[in-house]
Amino acid sequence: MSSTGSMLAPRHIQNMSEAKSLQHHWGYADRAVPCTNDAGSCAYLDSVYHSHDLGMLYCGILWATIGGILFIWGIGTRVLTPVQQRQSTIRRLQSTIASFSRQNLLPDSVRVLFGRTTRLQVLILATLTGYLVIWTFVGITYKKWVTPVKNMPGVYNTRTGLGPWADRVGVLAYALTPLSVLLSSRESLLSLITGVPYQHFNFLHRWLGYIIFLQSGLHTIGWCVVELRLYQPQPTVGIEWIKQLYMIWGVIAMFLLTALVVLSTPWVIRRTGYEFFRKSHYVLAMIYVGACWGHWSKLNCYLISSLVVWLIDRGVRLVRTGLLHYNYLSQTDMGFKSASAAITHFPDAVNGDVVRLDFTHPQDAWEIGEHFYLCFPEMSIWQAHPFTPCSLPGDNPQGQTHSYLLRAKQGETKKLATLAAAKASALGQAGKEVVTSSPTTSVILTGPYGGSIVGHQSEDTNVLCVAGGTGVTFVLPVLQFIAMQQSPQPDRRIELIWAIRRDDDLMWVKPELDLLRRAGAAHNLKIRIFVTRENARPNVESALARSTSKSHVVEDKNEVMSDSSSADEFKTSSNREAGLLSIQHASSLEENPVSRHPDLRALVNGFVNSTVRGSTTVYASGPGGMVSDLRRVVAGCYSARKVWKGDERFDVKLVCDDRLEW
Repeated sequence: MSSTGSMLAPRHIQNMSEAKSLQHHWGYADRAVPCTNDAGSCAYLDSVYHSHDLGMLYCGILWATIGGILFIWGIGTRVLTPVQQRQSTIRRLQSTIASFSRQNLLPDSVRVLFGRTTRLQVLILATLTGYLVIWTFVGITYKKWVTPVKNMPGVYNTRTGLGPWADRVGVLAYALTPLSVLLSSRESLLSLITGVPYQHFNFLHRWLGYIIFLQSGLHTIGWCVVELRLYQPQPTVGIEWIKQLYMIWGVIAMFLLTALVVLSTPWVIRRTGYEFFRKSHYVLAMIYVGACWGHWSKLNCYLISSLVVWLIDRGVRLVRTGLLHYNYLSQTDMGFKSASAAITHFPDAVNGDVVRLDFTHPQDAWEIGEHFYLCFPEMSIWQAHPFTPCSLPGDNPQGQTHSYLLRAKQGETKKLATLAAAKASALGQAGKEVVTSSPTTSVILTGPYGGSIVGHQSEDTNVLCVAGGTGVTFVLPVLQFIAMQQSPQPDRRIELIWAIRRDDDLMWVKPELDLLRRAGAAHNLKIRIFVTRENARPNVESALARSTSKSHVVEDKNEVMSDSSSADEFKTSSNREAGLLSIQHASSLEENPVSRHPDLRALVNGFVNSTVRGSTTVYASGPGGMVSDLRRVVAGCYSARKVWKGDERFDVKLVCDDRLEW
């Protein structure tokens, strides 16, 4: 009791030696009762403890609200949906409300401040912020007490509601820490409850971190004003206050939190690299939690839960990776083994090389739209990056076929492209004129993550897939699923719009395009390719016919070698239809780069207007600008009034690959 009293004496002016009993307050120092100080000091202490008790109550209400929302959400996704599907009126009402909501909440909001974020996410953030603002200011006694300093005649302390208010924002910052960790988890409990993929919570995690930083800063500033200005005599009180152990830990925690915020800004990430950000974020965040414990251990309920969530996330991730590679589905070849991926290298000195990986791995099928984190042990076991397979999961007894496209920018993808070029060159220098085997590299998988993007799709749903560059991997499985596993419908419209920079980029996914051309005819599938960085060639088909499913580049020759060719299969020319596939080029490379890109507004509106019946789903993946444009365009296609009248053609959904690393 004496140590507690000495630590809190300058701050709470409690006379612990004359206390008859101690009154426990959860999350705060025990209070000495009865109060034997002057009337003003006793009234101030009443305000301090009352405000703190209300703050703890408000934190409980905050978490009860979050828990209630998650409970209702979880029940709704599992129980209400089947009922709605059986009741046409309820389903129509649901579709109408959804259309109205998407029309107003789908486009980006204040991009300068929030980046490429929908209005819905900003609305959720604004609601949470408003909720926190209410709990920040209610229940505080806004009053001033001028009290004498004991044994120092003529010296007075000024006590106000600033101290209790600073404590309130500090308590809220602690209470929000577990939520911040939950929002950042890849093995997400929130995703398990709501069905929303973990990446959709990244925006809230980032901005909740800013809120915690603001709260912590206000807590620090508030108590600095109290201890360094309002309490007397100075500088004695200030020096005694800052030397206390809990204050030293508080300074460390604030420094670490500031470093976390600075290192997570896009400007810093672009200069230091995403991997540095990710690893430093993990380390600094856990040290920050420890520093918070040292600053005020009486609120360790929030810190313990934060650590537990983080450890569960890391542990489950490790277990899932181990099970995925232990080959427990195999009867004869059990044991941890990495996958061996065949490498296909597509050199592009201007835009960055592209690498394709193909391998088969014994595992259960994943859902269409899910992605994996890939680690390449030949380069580093400490880095893994998310990639979406362009292959369709199935029932192959040998295992699931994985195919990935990677654009070499910098870091690990650049290293992988260099490795692919080196291995291809080594095979060429071995004296083989025609290479019959591809270079390989080992791959360790973690996942899958995300959720199905075709679960809502019926055989009457019109499908428009829009992709830019390697983003085609997100939409190809959707088209393969339709072509291979759904029955053809005469009035259904299905179309792929793919923007690429060069004609040769078609070779990235030639096996998949071959399959779609063969199987998609019965489904009225239309494939439209837009080439933005090259003029039309006289013989585009020659580039398309130089490789089949097994192809790779022999370094220095820059030739695509193959087991066979199928020149007749890709008889196409630019700016005109040829079967299911058409290729269009920019009229002039001197045009503004924006004008060389496909007109998404005209294409999407034309597609929706040409549908005969059924709703439409737009699948999209590509550059951020393209996704933002599609959000705005698709929002303009909604008509809640027409949907309510039963015209489902104006019920348009947008499903986009919005995984962002920062």
